[in-house]
Amino acid sequence: MPEIKAGRAAVLARVPIFSDLSDAELKFLSDHAVSKRYAAGELIFGEGDPCSGLYVVESGEVRIFKTSAGGREQVLTIERAGNSIAELPVFDGGAYPASAAAAADAVVLFISRGDFRALCLEHPEVALKVLRMVGLRLRRLVNIIEELSFTTVRHRLAALLMRFARDAGHRSGQARFTLKANNQELASQIGTVRELVSRNLSRFQAEGLIHMDGKDITIPDLAKLETEIRSEE
Repeated sequence: MPEIKAGRAAVLARVPIFSDLSDAELKFLSDHAVSKRYAAGELIFGEGDPCSGLYVVESGEVRIFKTSAGGREQVLTIERAGNSIAELPVFDGGAYPASAAAAADAVVLFISRGDFRALCLEHPEVALKVLRMVGLRLRRLVNIIEELSFTTVRHRLAALLMRFARDAGHRSGQARFTLKANNQELASQIGTVRELVSRNLSRFQAEGLIHMDGKDITIPDLAKLETEIRSEE
């Protein structure tokens, strides 16, 4: 058990809002944190659920999303190891404003609202870091609204493929990577439907912008795809 808690403290130390805490303070958090495992696709919390605390991604990926009345999803972000989730409702006492589900098998640490608020009262700098984090996420949401309002599906899909290439470590020349998401999941990330994703991927391939072999994607020329993205702006 002590080794498990020490491991939790190391995970928490990598989280930006906890980075300046002392070993004793990290131990306090790790002693009160609860480790939870979720299978891919399993819901962690739902939009509108009362906020009982915040979460830290220890491993895997967590998808944050909104769902329309018709059941269509819009992915807001994918949080990975070392990121915290749901800080805002811990402060304002409201419900979770979006849903969270494991995008891949994930382990998360849960910290109750009471324990986190007690930490912030003792260490106001943690609250200031949370405000900075909330500000960054607000800017990200504004960018999502701008993209959905003013760009085409083609543009958004090309930009997403470019982001995947960069995440895989490619900055210029040719890029190769494997898609982790199916077409429905890609559609949720760019605010459209599966059919339009399939159609645009086929067009990209016909135009030589990409080559597809199952889920393996090759972008022959990143500069050419970047030019395509800019031409749509």
